Amino acid sequence: MSAEIHTSSEYIRHHLQNLTLGKLPDGTWGLAHSAQEAKEMGFWAFNVDTLGVSLLLGFLFLYFFRKVAKSVTTGVPGGLQNFTEWLVEFIDSSVRGSFSGRNALVAPLALTIFVWILLMNLMDLIPVDWLPFLAGKAGLPFLKVVPTTDPNATFGMAIGVFFLVVYYSIKIKGLGGFVGELTLQPFGKYGLPANLFLEGVNLIAKPVSLALRLFGNMYAGEMIFILIAIMFGGGITLGLFGGVLQWGWAVFHILIVTLQAFIFMTLTIVYLDMAHQEHH
Repeated sequence: MSAEIHTSSEYIRHHLQNLTLGKLPDGTWGLAHSAQEAKEMGFWAFNVDTLGVSLLLGFLFLYFFRKVAKSVTTGVPGGLQNFTEWLVEFIDSSVRGSFSGRNALVAPLALTIFVWILLMNLMDLIPVDWLPFLAGKAGLPFLKVVPTTDPNATFGMAIGVFFLVVYYSIKIKGLGGFVGELTLQPFGKYGLPANLFLEGVNLIAKPVSLALRLFGNMYAGEMIFILIAIMFGGGITLGLFGGVLQWGWAVFHILIVTLQAFIFMTLTIVYLDMAHQEHH
Protein backbone atom coordinates (compact mmCIF):
# COMPACT_ATOMS: atom_id res chain seq x y z
CA MET A 1 0.00 0.00 0.00
CA SER A 2 0.97 3.63 -0.40
CA ALA A 3 3.16 5.09 2.31
CA GLU A 4 0.70 7.97 2.64
CA ILE A 5 -2.01 5.65 4.03
CA HIS A 6 -1.97 5.68 7.84
CA THR A 7 -5.57 5.12 8.98
CA SER A 8 -8.39 2.73 8.18
CA SER A 9 -10.48 5.50 6.64
CA GLU A 10 -7.61 6.49 4.34
CA TYR A 11 -7.18 2.83 3.40
CA ILE A 12 -10.87 2.52 2.50
CA ARG A 13 -10.92 5.78 0.53
CA HIS A 14 -7.81 4.70 -1.38
CA HIS A 15 -9.37 1.40 -2.46
CA LEU A 16 -12.65 3.05 -3.46
CA GLN A 17 -11.00 5.70 -5.64
CA ASN A 18 -10.75 5.14 -9.39
CA LEU A 19 -7.67 5.88 -11.45
CA THR A 20 -9.01 9.00 -13.17
CA LEU A 21 -7.60 10.74 -16.21
CA GLY A 22 -8.69 14.28 -16.95
CA LYS A 23 -7.75 17.94 -17.18
CA LEU A 24 -5.63 19.11 -14.25
CA PRO A 25 -5.87 22.64 -12.74
CA ASP A 26 -2.92 23.79 -14.86
CA GLY A 27 -4.82 22.90 -18.04
CA THR A 28 -2.84 19.77 -18.89
CA TRP A 29 -4.21 16.23 -18.98
CA GLY A 30 -3.01 13.79 -16.38
CA LEU A 31 -3.94 11.35 -13.62
CA ALA A 32 -5.68 12.56 -10.49
CA HIS A 33 -3.74 11.96 -7.27
CA SER A 34 -6.64 12.58 -4.90
CA ALA A 35 -10.41 12.23 -4.82
CA GLN A 36 -10.82 16.01 -4.78
CA GLU A 37 -8.59 16.39 -7.84
CA ALA A 38 -10.64 13.74 -9.65
CA LYS A 39 -13.85 15.55 -8.72
CA GLU A 40 -12.55 18.85 -10.06
CA MET A 41 -11.84 17.26 -13.45
CA GLY A 42 -15.57 17.39 -14.17
CA PHE A 43 -17.60 15.42 -16.69
CA TRP A 44 -14.85 14.90 -19.28
CA ALA A 45 -12.77 12.67 -17.06
CA PHE A 46 -12.17 8.97 -17.64
CA ASN A 47 -11.86 6.19 -15.10
CA VAL A 48 -8.93 4.49 -16.79
CA ASP A 49 -9.01 1.40 -14.59
CA THR A 50 -12.71 0.75 -15.29
CA LEU A 51 -12.23 1.16 -19.03
CA GLY A 52 -8.98 -0.81 -19.15
CA VAL A 53 -10.09 -3.80 -17.07
CA SER A 54 -13.52 -4.09 -18.74
CA LEU A 55 -12.02 -3.91 -22.24
CA LEU A 56 -9.29 -6.42 -21.35
CA LEU A 57 -11.89 -8.88 -20.01
CA GLY A 58 -14.04 -8.29 -23.10
CA PHE A 59 -11.11 -9.14 -25.38
CA LEU A 60 -10.34 -12.26 -23.31
CA PHE A 61 -13.97 -13.35 -23.65
CA LEU A 62 -13.87 -12.89 -27.44
CA TYR A 63 -10.48 -14.56 -27.75
CA PHE A 64 -11.45 -17.74 -25.89
CA PHE A 65 -14.80 -18.10 -27.60
CA ARG A 66 -13.20 -17.54 -31.00
CA LYS A 67 -10.51 -20.08 -30.13
CA VAL A 68 -13.16 -22.67 -29.25
CA ALA A 69 -15.15 -21.90 -32.41
CA LYS A 70 -12.08 -22.41 -34.61
CA SER A 71 -11.01 -25.66 -32.92
CA VAL A 72 -14.44 -27.27 -32.40
CA THR A 73 -14.55 -31.02 -33.03
CA THR A 74 -17.39 -33.49 -33.56
CA GLY A 75 -15.76 -36.16 -31.42
CA VAL A 76 -15.24 -36.07 -27.66
CA PRO A 77 -14.97 -32.36 -26.80
CA GLY A 78 -12.19 -30.96 -24.68
CA GLY A 79 -12.80 -29.20 -21.39
CA LEU A 80 -12.97 -25.69 -22.83
CA GLN A 81 -15.25 -26.73 -25.71
CA ASN A 82 -17.48 -28.70 -23.34
CA PHE A 83 -17.81 -25.71 -20.99
CA THR A 84 -18.51 -23.34 -23.89
CA GLU A 85 -21.17 -25.61 -25.34
CA TRP A 86 -22.82 -25.95 -21.94
CA LEU A 87 -22.79 -22.16 -21.51
CA VAL A 88 -24.29 -21.56 -24.97
CA GLU A 89 -27.02 -24.14 -24.30
CA PHE A 90 -27.76 -22.53 -20.93
CA ILE A 91 -28.12 -19.07 -22.48
CA ASP A 92 -30.20 -20.48 -25.34
CA SER A 93 -32.63 -22.13 -22.94
CA SER A 94 -32.88 -18.90 -20.92
CA VAL A 95 -33.71 -16.92 -24.07
CA ARG A 96 -36.28 -19.49 -25.21
CA GLY A 97 -37.95 -19.37 -21.81
CA SER A 98 -38.16 -15.57 -21.56
CA PHE A 99 -38.30 -14.26 -25.14
CA SER A 100 -41.31 -15.04 -27.30
CA GLY A 101 -40.40 -12.99 -30.37
CA ARG A 102 -38.04 -13.67 -33.25
CA ASN A 103 -34.79 -11.73 -33.14
CA ALA A 104 -31.35 -13.17 -33.93
CA LEU A 105 -29.67 -10.49 -31.80
CA VAL A 106 -31.13 -11.49 -28.43
CA ALA A 107 -29.25 -14.74 -27.76
CA PRO A 108 -25.75 -13.41 -28.69
CA LEU A 109 -26.50 -10.25 -26.69
CA ALA A 110 -27.57 -12.32 -23.67
CA LEU A 111 -24.41 -14.45 -23.92
CA THR A 112 -22.20 -11.37 -24.16
CA ILE A 113 -23.88 -9.65 -21.22
CA PHE A 114 -23.73 -12.70 -18.97
CA VAL A 115 -20.10 -13.66 -19.64
CA TRP A 116 -18.74 -10.11 -19.69
CA ILE A 117 -20.46 -9.06 -16.46
CA LEU A 118 -19.50 -12.35 -14.80
CA LEU A 119 -15.83 -11.81 -15.68
CA MET A 120 -15.94 -8.24 -14.37
CA ASN A 121 -17.64 -9.40 -11.16
CA LEU A 122 -15.10 -12.18 -10.63
CA MET A 123 -12.34 -9.56 -10.33
CA ASP A 124 -13.79 -8.94 -6.87
CA LEU A 125 -12.39 -12.31 -5.75
CA ILE A 126 -8.79 -11.15 -6.25
CA PRO A 127 -7.36 -10.05 -2.85
CA VAL A 128 -7.95 -6.32 -2.56
CA ASP A 129 -4.29 -5.32 -2.05
CA TRP A 130 -2.56 -7.38 -4.73
CA LEU A 131 -3.23 -5.39 -7.91
CA PRO A 132 -3.26 -1.93 -6.25
CA PHE A 133 0.14 -2.80 -4.72
CA LEU A 134 1.55 -3.67 -8.14
CA ALA A 135 -0.01 -0.52 -9.59
CA GLY A 136 1.65 1.54 -6.86
CA LYS A 137 5.02 0.01 -7.75
CA ALA A 138 4.36 1.08 -11.35
CA GLY A 139 3.71 4.66 -10.23
CA LEU A 140 -0.09 4.65 -10.42
CA PRO A 141 -1.79 6.39 -7.46
CA PHE A 142 -4.98 4.29 -7.57
CA LEU A 143 -6.35 1.13 -9.15
CA LYS A 144 -9.92 -0.12 -8.76
CA VAL A 145 -10.08 -3.47 -10.52
CA VAL A 146 -13.79 -4.32 -10.36
CA PRO A 147 -15.50 -2.39 -13.19
CA THR A 148 -19.02 -3.19 -11.93
CA THR A 149 -18.33 -1.26 -8.71
CA ASP A 150 -18.15 1.87 -10.88
CA PRO A 151 -21.63 3.29 -11.63
CA ASN A 152 -20.27 4.70 -14.90
CA ALA A 153 -19.80 1.13 -16.16
CA THR A 154 -23.12 -0.25 -14.94
CA PHE A 155 -25.09 2.75 -16.21
CA GLY A 156 -23.25 2.55 -19.53
CA MET A 157 -24.37 -1.05 -20.04
CA ALA A 158 -27.88 -0.33 -18.80
CA ILE A 159 -28.28 2.67 -21.11
CA GLY A 160 -27.13 0.51 -24.03
CA VAL A 161 -29.90 -1.98 -23.19
CA PHE A 162 -32.36 0.92 -22.84
CA PHE A 163 -31.57 2.20 -26.34
CA LEU A 164 -32.16 -1.29 -27.73
CA VAL A 165 -35.51 -1.50 -25.93
CA VAL A 166 -36.63 1.85 -27.34
CA TYR A 167 -35.33 0.98 -30.83
CA TYR A 168 -37.19 -2.33 -31.03
CA SER A 169 -40.32 -0.84 -29.44
CA ILE A 170 -40.47 1.70 -32.28
CA LYS A 171 -39.41 -0.82 -34.93
CA ILE A 172 -42.00 -3.44 -33.95
CA LYS A 173 -44.90 -1.18 -32.95
CA GLY A 174 -44.15 1.86 -35.07
CA LEU A 175 -43.60 5.35 -33.69
CA GLY A 176 -47.35 5.81 -33.27
CA GLY A 177 -47.70 2.54 -31.39
CA PHE A 178 -44.78 3.39 -29.09
CA VAL A 179 -46.15 6.86 -28.33
CA GLY A 180 -49.64 5.41 -27.91
CA GLU A 181 -48.32 2.89 -25.41
CA LEU A 182 -46.81 5.73 -23.39
CA THR A 183 -49.88 7.98 -23.53
CA LEU A 184 -52.97 5.75 -23.77
CA GLN A 185 -52.26 2.99 -21.26
CA PRO A 186 -53.56 2.04 -18.76
CA PHE A 187 -56.36 4.65 -18.40
CA GLY A 188 -57.19 5.45 -22.03
CA LYS A 189 -57.13 8.82 -23.78
CA TYR A 190 -58.83 10.67 -20.90
CA GLY A 191 -56.06 9.72 -18.53
CA LEU A 192 -53.22 10.90 -20.79
CA PRO A 193 -51.22 12.87 -18.18
CA ALA A 194 -51.38 10.01 -15.70
CA ASN A 195 -50.60 7.48 -18.42
CA LEU A 196 -47.57 9.43 -19.60
CA PHE A 197 -46.28 9.82 -16.06
CA LEU A 198 -46.74 6.16 -15.12
CA GLU A 199 -45.44 4.69 -18.38
CA GLY A 200 -42.60 7.22 -18.53
CA VAL A 201 -41.46 6.32 -15.01
CA ASN A 202 -41.78 2.63 -15.87
CA LEU A 203 -39.63 3.10 -18.98
CA ILE A 204 -36.92 5.14 -17.25
CA ALA A 205 -36.89 2.76 -14.28
CA LYS A 206 -35.62 -0.08 -16.51
CA PRO A 207 -32.04 1.20 -17.03
CA VAL A 208 -31.89 2.75 -13.56
CA SER A 209 -32.84 -0.49 -11.82
CA LEU A 210 -30.46 -2.51 -14.02
CA ALA A 211 -27.53 -0.23 -13.25
CA LEU A 212 -28.14 0.35 -9.54
CA ARG A 213 -28.86 -3.30 -8.72
CA LEU A 214 -25.57 -4.47 -10.22
CA PHE A 215 -23.56 -1.55 -8.84
CA GLY A 216 -25.07 -1.74 -5.34
CA ASN A 217 -24.48 -5.44 -4.86
CA MET A 218 -20.93 -5.40 -6.19
CA TYR A 219 -19.99 -2.23 -4.31
CA ALA A 220 -21.25 -3.72 -1.05
CA GLY A 221 -19.31 -6.92 -1.70
CA GLU A 222 -16.11 -5.00 -2.38
CA MET A 223 -16.59 -2.92 0.76
CA ILE A 224 -16.85 -6.08 2.88
CA PHE A 225 -13.60 -7.41 1.40
CA ILE A 226 -11.91 -4.09 2.21
CA LEU A 227 -13.19 -4.12 5.80
CA ILE A 228 -11.98 -7.70 6.25
CA ALA A 229 -8.56 -6.72 4.85
CA ILE A 230 -8.22 -4.07 7.57
CA MET A 231 -8.39 -6.86 10.16
CA PHE A 232 -5.04 -8.23 8.95
CA GLY A 233 -3.33 -5.20 10.50
CA GLY A 234 -4.81 -5.84 13.95
CA GLY A 235 -2.52 -8.60 15.18
CA ILE A 236 -2.24 -12.36 14.74
CA THR A 237 -5.56 -13.30 16.35
CA LEU A 238 -7.59 -10.72 14.45
CA GLY A 239 -5.66 -11.54 11.27
CA LEU A 240 -6.47 -15.25 11.53
CA PHE A 241 -10.12 -14.44 12.14
CA GLY A 242 -10.03 -12.10 9.14
CA GLY A 243 -8.57 -14.91 7.02
CA VAL A 244 -11.49 -17.18 7.93
CA LEU A 245 -13.98 -14.39 7.19
CA GLN A 246 -12.30 -13.63 3.88
CA TRP A 247 -12.48 -17.26 2.78
CA GLY A 248 -16.12 -17.59 3.84
CA TRP A 249 -17.18 -14.34 2.17
CA ALA A 250 -15.30 -15.25 -1.03
CA VAL A 251 -17.16 -18.59 -1.24
CA PHE A 252 -20.51 -16.86 -0.67
CA HIS A 253 -19.57 -14.06 -3.06
CA ILE A 254 -19.15 -16.52 -5.92
CA LEU A 255 -22.93 -16.97 -5.78
CA ILE A 256 -23.50 -13.20 -5.73
CA VAL A 257 -21.26 -12.41 -8.70
CA THR A 258 -22.88 -15.17 -10.77
CA LEU A 259 -26.41 -14.23 -9.73
CA GLN A 260 -25.95 -10.55 -10.55
CA ALA A 261 -24.72 -11.39 -14.06
CA PHE A 262 -27.68 -13.74 -14.53
CA ILE A 263 -30.20 -11.16 -13.28
CA PHE A 264 -28.84 -8.44 -15.59
CA MET A 265 -29.02 -10.85 -18.54
CA THR A 266 -32.51 -12.12 -17.68
CA LEU A 267 -33.97 -8.64 -17.25
CA THR A 268 -32.43 -7.59 -20.56
CA ILE A 269 -34.19 -10.52 -22.27
CA VAL A 270 -37.48 -9.70 -20.53
CA TYR A 271 -37.30 -6.00 -21.44
CA LEU A 272 -36.58 -6.85 -25.07
CA ASP A 273 -39.47 -9.33 -25.05
CA MET A 274 -41.76 -6.55 -23.79
CA ALA A 275 -40.47 -4.30 -26.57
CA HIS A 276 -41.54 -6.94 -29.11
CA GLN A 277 -45.03 -7.27 -27.61
CA GLU A 278 -47.96 -5.23 -28.92
CA HIS A 279 -49.10 -4.63 -25.33
CA HIS A 280 -47.57 -5.40 -21.93
